[in-house]
Amino acid sequence: MSTVAGLTTAGRDELVAEIAREVVSRLRAAGTPGKAPAAATAPRAGLGKGVFATVDQAVEAAARAQKRVQAMSLDDRGRAIEAIRRLCEEHASDLARRELDETGIGRLDHKVEKLQAVRRVLGVEAMRIDARSDATGLCVIERAPWGVVGMVLPATHSAPTLASNAINVLAAGNAAVFSPHPAAWKVAAHALQLFNREIEKATGVGEALTTVAEPSIASAEALFGHPGVALLCVTGGPAVVKAAMQAGKRVIAAGPGNPPVVVDETACPDAAAAATIEGAAFDNNLLCIGEKEVFVVASKADAFVEAMRKKGAVELDRRAIEKLTEASFTFEGRGKGCGRAHLKRDLVGKDASVLAAAAGVRVPAGTDLLFGETKADHPFVQEEQMMPFLPVVRVPDFEAAVEAALQAEHGYRHTAIIHSKDVGHVTAMARAMNTTLFVHNAPSTASLGVDGPGYLSFSIATPTGEGVTTPLTFTRERQIAIGGALRIV
Repeated sequence: MSTVAGLTTAGRDELVAEIAREVVSRLRAAGTPGKAPAAATAPRAGLGKGVFATVDQAVEAAARAQKRVQAMSLDDRGRAIEAIRRLCEEHASDLARRELDETGIGRLDHKVEKLQAVRRVLGVEAMRIDARSDATGLCVIERAPWGVVGMVLPATHSAPTLASNAINVLAAGNAAVFSPHPAAWKVAAHALQLFNREIEKATGVGEALTTVAEPSIASAEALFGHPGVALLCVTGGPAVVKAAMQAGKRVIAAGPGNPPVVVDETACPDAAAAATIEGAAFDNNLLCIGEKEVFVVASKADAFVEAMRKKGAVELDRRAIEKLTEASFTFEGRGKGCGRAHLKRDLVGKDASVLAAAAGVRVPAGTDLLFGETKADHPFVQEEQMMPFLPVVRVPDFEAAVEAALQAEHGYRHTAIIHSKDVGHVTAMARAMNTTLFVHNAPSTASLGVDGPGYLSFSIATPTGEGVTTPLTFTRERQIAIGGALRIV
């Protein structure tokens, strides 16, 4: 097959299809056929401070900066990272508003929270040097940088993912060239310029973070195949992940998820409902870790559904769910049920009130989440839908719940959640699901350190196995062997 900038024709076609779907959805969201939304026609962002006209220029600048970053002490890298954390706090409202205005998806208050949470991303404190010794001598294991890292950003969390990944790669001694999603590149470019200005003030190193103005299919291809890029980190749709993996480089891939929730017969209904609403409603369910479907044992189902109502979620009846399904999916074949469902983008990340209108109902102001009972094979259960509607499925018992959860999760090994007081059930489900993130009696967000014990990253590498990324994810292990003369014990 022919290649373009390191991609096979099939990979290029997948990437084209992914971006084309996004363009179509944004045109629909604009409300006027053939007219792009206002954010897409805004004035071009200015060049400078890390924003370049071409990928070659962006990579060359990052390569120059990376040599200086690698030579920095961890204290100096820490000052660069602290600048990013501080800016995310100080500019959270502005960056969140810019992202919401540009993409039209999610919630402003939760976008602010995502930026404020960047302080939980691990920096130089995660870096370490190991050593081992025996009668033959001493071995020192260091963590060396890769060099220039090419990083793809999603539309769902553009500025937070940029900040999170920038902290990780700088702590490890790398520089980065970012390829934002075309639907969210302006906010990414603005944030990157803010970061670079303050990093230069703190360390004297400028443009360790770079990007291109108005990213496109061609610029993504050029980044994937560029000889100056040593490592790729892709946070985005399956098509972009697949295209990156065909470029012949090491790839850290943050893939899809469809996180199931199991509520067993020992769970507290009120606590399970409160946690489920908190996680599923966060940023209108755009998070890949967010609760996407619930399997509740029959003996606890009525109590759980009533608790969901009491906690403020609005239940849709069967007719409303059918209308919402028709508005949210297309189907292969002639009609619903004739083939696989495909998620439309029109309602992704929209408020619960917008979904309710599509379902033909009205909900109270401030409603965070819709829910309703469905069968296990319903499209809302089986497809990763990023919108504040949560399907609830009754199952006979715990074993049936885990079996249904495994089927709905599709082997992505991303995230799973359980509400239970039975340690045996928790252990059994954790082993069966084998997910990167497993949450017990808490909202999904607890797994990433938001009111929970985890640590944060907006890139969770499930297909390639690195898990929640840290600075160590972006290092190469290097061993230095020293002969026996240094042994003193």
